[in-house]
Parts: sequence; C-alpha cells; structure tokens
Amino acid sequence: MPHSHDQSEVEEEQIHFSNVITTFKNYAQYSLSANNRRRKDFFTLPKPDQDLLASLGYKAKLDQVDIAILANADFLSEVVSDPEIFGHDLGPADEADSPVDSNSSVNTHPHEDLPSGALNLDLGAIHTPMDMPIRILIHMMRLLRNRRRYKPTDFDMDKLRSTLKQFVRDWSVEVRAPLISVILVDVLLNLPGARRKRGMLQANERCTPAPLFRCSRLPKEVAFECSFLALDWEDLRTMSLDWGNEFSHYMLLSSHFILNRTSEINAHTIYPYVHSFSNVTSNETTMRPITIPDVLPSDLPDGVNFSLVAGDFEEIYGTESDANEPQSGQWDAVLTCFFIDTAKNIVNYLRIIHNILAPGGVWVNMGPLLWHWENNTTNDPSIELSLEEVKTLAHAIGFRIENERTIDTTYTNNAQGMLGYVYHAAFWTATKM
Repeated sequence: MPHSHDQSEVEEEQIHFSNVITTFKNYAQYSLSANNRRRKDFFTLPKPDQDLLASLGYKAKLDQVDIAILANADFLSEVVSDPEIFGHDLGPADEADSPVDSNSSVNTHPHEDLPSGALNLDLGAIHTPMDMPIRILIHMMRLLRNRRRYKPTDFDMDKLRSTLKQFVRDWSVEVRAPLISVILVDVLLNLPGARRKRGMLQANERCTPAPLFRCSRLPKEVAFECSFLALDWEDLRTMSLDWGNEFSHYMLLSSHFILNRTSEINAHTIYPYVHSFSNVTSNETTMRPITIPDVLPSDLPDGVNFSLVAGDFEEIYGTESDANEPQSGQWDAVLTCFFIDTAKNIVNYLRIIHNILAPGGVWVNMGPLLWHWENNTTNDPSIELSLEEVKTLAHAIGFRIENERTIDTTYTNNAQGMLGYVYHAAFWTATKM
C-alpha cells in the first residue's frame, strides 16, 4: 500500500517538479545557444571555407534550426502552461524564459527554403554582424534575470529532448500500432470473455500512456490486422482499459497535455530531430516535422474508461504481496511495456503484478532488460537478472508463461537517420496460477 510521505519528501517532490517546469521553459534559451555555438564555429573558419559551406546552405540550415527550436519551445511552453493541476504551488521564482511571441513587433524578414512539409512560421530575424537573429539575443539577455532561479543541467535538457522524441513514439503515425496490436490481441485471446470488461492496468514508466490509449482507441485497426483470429468487434470495443501508471514528471505533463488539453488530431507540429546533425542523410532528415497526436484522446468509445495514476509502481500497488492491498485481485490483465527493467528489486515487481491480478488474470510483457539501476552511484539496491532467470522467477512466483517470442523494435530512433538502436525485446503472455 502507498506509504505516507513526510514533509521533507513533499518539499523535495515540489522542488523537483518546479525544476522540471523550469527546464521546459528554458528549452529555447538552451537550444538556441547550442545552435549559436555552430555559428561561432562557422565564423572561426577561413573565409574561403565559410563561402564554400554557405554555398552548400549551411548558414541557411542554422536559421531553419532556429525556427524549428522556437516552434518546439512554443509547444513545450503550452504543455506546461497549467502545471497547477498537479497540485504544486509554483511561485514567481519558477517562471523562466518563454518563447517570444511570433507576432511581436520586431523588424522581420521571411525565412525562405523551409524544409519540406514544415509550417511557415513567419519567424523573422534581424541579423547582427555575427549573423545572430535578434530573437536569440533576446533569449540570451533574459539569462541575466533572476540569477537565483534553477538552472537546468545538460541532463535535464537531455530528458526534455527525449520527451519530444517520446511524443513521436507514442502519439504519431510514424510509430504505429503493430506492437500494441500484438499486446492487445494476446490479452483478448487469453482473457475469458465473461471478464473482459473488468479492466486492464498498464505499467510503463518510460513513456506516456499512449500505447494503452491506442488499445482502446484503435480497435478497428487491431481487428482488421488480426482478422484471421476472428476477433469480435464488440469484444474489442467494450473492453474497459481503466488505468495507466506513470512516474516521470516529464511524461506526466506531456500525457496530461495530450489527453486533456488537445482537441484535434495533428493539432501540434514538433521538430524532434533538430538537436543533432550527426548520422543524418539530409537536411530534410534533421528538419523533418512530426504532427501529433494521430488519434484524438477525447474520442474514446462509449463505455470505455481511462485514467492515469501518477506515482511509483511499488508505492501505489503495494511494496510487498499484501492481501490487504486495495488493488489485490482487482485486475484482469496487466500490460508491462518497456517496464520491468526499471525495477530495483524485480522480485517485488513480479510479486505485485501477481498480487493485483485476479485468479486466471493475464500478464502481457514486452521489453528489454536494460536494468535502470545497474551500477548506480546511490545507495539504492539493484538486482539484475538474465531473461532466463526472470522467466524462472515468474514461474516460481506463480505464473505460467506462454506465447514467448522475440520482437525486434526501436525506441525513439529517427527512422530516417543513419544510426539506429534495435532492442530484441522479449514478449510473453503469463497467466496467474
């Protein structure tokens, strides 16, 4: 059962949340500065080299990256425009630099040669002798304000850039539903029809709850792709997919924005790949716009419930197998996607999953074993098992594992890039004995 939090833990949580908000709001300043470093490097080159690179469009590309960064910043500022809904009282010190209004009254000129498919943002810029857009100068000058304000670290910004890529993974047509279809179909085939309406729990601490949402939002597609299994449309439509679990503040803010504050399909355009020029095939690869979401969160079928629970999986669902745990025996299915390797103690994770499942309930798992706490520098314990050991442990705890296979999948790669990281993810369906 969830443990009580003392005042110091509450204050620490609020500080962390405030720092996350500040990180979102400082994205433009940080990213524009990084891009301007490229300009400085450009102007250190001999003039003939500058001219040659300029003829290739390098300077124009840097301007286009500025535009894309500012578009991302506008989007991220919108994501955190209402953080009070999370119960944190954010004071003036939490305010950070926000993107300059694209309608602000500065002398501008239009940027030409925008990447294919990009929105013409009409974000002009006056250039200094060093070719620095005035909007970058404005953002940099704001750095002088409120020196005591939290300064996001490189690690913070890396998380935020990863969050932009998570939007692609979870809410764009680019990363479609085939893997989610596999998970849902296994649940349907293994869950007794009489209990299909009780509900499913998805545990996924690395990304937004979009995979679970898609299970409820895309039944037609799933049924079509798997029509040879004779899945009944009404069985799919009336499944109750009740609860998702998320821990990361970055993901919680992002999930809330898409689930509760987005009313149109493809309402937002982001540029998640502009932060690195490495391993790209063309400028279009770097500047490629992604529109999200590809499904409308408010367009759930009638009778389908969905909610998102914020917090640590162990704290919410029990730190040990406990018959008095309110969630004990309450779930017909638990879906874990890229999740179980976030455990410090995998034994406890599997015990909890077993405990909250109803008799005969189904646990569907997919993901690698990239143990998050391995070689950590804190005092936190970490137990790392091989795949074979995890499956043996699951059997010892009371699961019967079936339908095992390996699924090759990426995570947040640029699909058009020259480098990709492929997981040979383990997949199985396990029944509570």
